[in-house]
Formats: sequence, structure tokens, C-alpha cells
Amino acid sequence: MNGMGNPAALWLRRFHPGASAPVRLVCFPHAGGSASFYRPVSTHFSPGVDVIALQYPGRQDRRREPCVEDIGVLADLITDELLGLEDRPTVFFGHSMGAVLAFETAWRLERKGTHAPRALVASGRRAPSTTRAETVHSRDDEGVIAELMLLNGTNVRLFDDDEIMRMAMPAIRGDYRAIESYACVPGRRVRCPITVLTGDADPRTSLAEARAWEGHTDGAFRFAVFSGGHFFLSEHQPAVCEEIAREFEAL
Repeated sequence: MNGMGNPAALWLRRFHPGASAPVRLVCFPHAGGSASFYRPVSTHFSPGVDVIALQYPGRQDRRREPCVEDIGVLADLITDELLGLEDRPTVFFGHSMGAVLAFETAWRLERKGTHAPRALVASGRRAPSTTRAETVHSRDDEGVIAELMLLNGTNVRLFDDDEIMRMAMPAIRGDYRAIESYACVPGRRVRCPITVLTGDADPRTSLAEARAWEGHTDGAFRFAVFSGGHFFLSEHQPAVCEEIAREFEAL
């Protein structure tokens, strides 16, 4: 992993050597998630791919930093960090809130004309243009935990550890506030192709809402449905990695 003496290493985590690889994969975590969620993905693709997992403020070793509770501001900060890297062919992968962040970051980099991804893989999230009235961030702690249990995104045993939950709750609530207050600019599209992966039993994303991502790209569009709920990718990790690998084959 990058040394913490490098300011960029606060945001950009490498779990395996790969900085000199010819292509790059940037992974955007879900709400309440951290860079370590993507360690298995790094294991799968390294060292042939430079796998970078983002670490947002407010969690794990950044837990003393305030969360960024605005998707646009967070995308701006991530954009600045990625601009500091050597430019090379890149694929973005984002799950849930991370899919929206990947989209907004890709749009910003395309506008700057450098470091833009060649492809975006959006997982477990409805299209930016779709809307739902969701207010998980305003629930009490028990209500937030109920949502996490519904999505099955956190090891159930952690819910019984009050200390861990107290440490994690600010990041979880802050991320939910960011994504639930997000409103996509009408007509916003990226030039790069978009591939969408979704679970057929996701309680927060219907197949129609996931397919609506097609309206956000001027490039090609692929759509893959997996069995499972919101965190289908944990059950289908090899197949999900294969979908990502297809994007590198097309570079």
C-alpha cells in the first residue's frame, strides 16, 4: 500500500504493486464502505493492472476527518487526486453510491480533457436520472442499521459490536446524506461506454432503474443481471471481475 507520507495516499490506496502497469482500475466504494472492500479485486487483477481503491474521508484510518456530505464536492476532490497520477488507459468501477461518484468523476475528467476513463462499470445503483424519496440519513441509529441489514452489506456480527458501530456510524450516515441529497444535472452524459451490473433482487434498484443508465452515455452500453440482492458482487466476485476484464480487453 502507498505510504501515508504521501498526501495522495490518503485517497488512493494500492494493496498490491502495480504502479507501473500499463492500465489502471479505479474502484469507488459504496456508502459507508472503505478502500479495503476492493482488496479481493486488487488481488485478482494485480500486478498486470494498477488497481487503486479510493478511501473517502471519515472512515478507518481517516475516521477523524469530517465526511464529505455532497456528491459533487466529493467528486471534485477525487478528480483533483486522480489528476496527480500518470495518465494511462483507465476503467472506473463503482458500487452503489460509488457508481454515482464514478460517473460524476468521469464527467469532470472528460471536461478537463485528460485522465478520463475509457469505460465506466456501474454496479448496484439506479441511474443518476432516476429518483426515489430516500431518507435513511435522517433515521436514528437503529433505523440506519435496519437499512444495512436489508441490503446485507455488512457482516451481521458487527451489528452486535457497539464500539465498531459507533465508529462507523458517522461515515455511514454522512454517505447516505450525500447520496440521498444528490440530484443529477438533467441531460448529463459521459462519452465513455457504460456497463451496468445489477442484482435481480436488489430492494433499492429495479431492473428498469438500472437499465436507465443507458441514457447517460454517448458510447456503447452493456447490461448484466446477476442473481442476488444489493451486494450480489460479493456472491459473484469471479464473474464480476470477468465483466471488468472485458473492459480492459476493449481498450
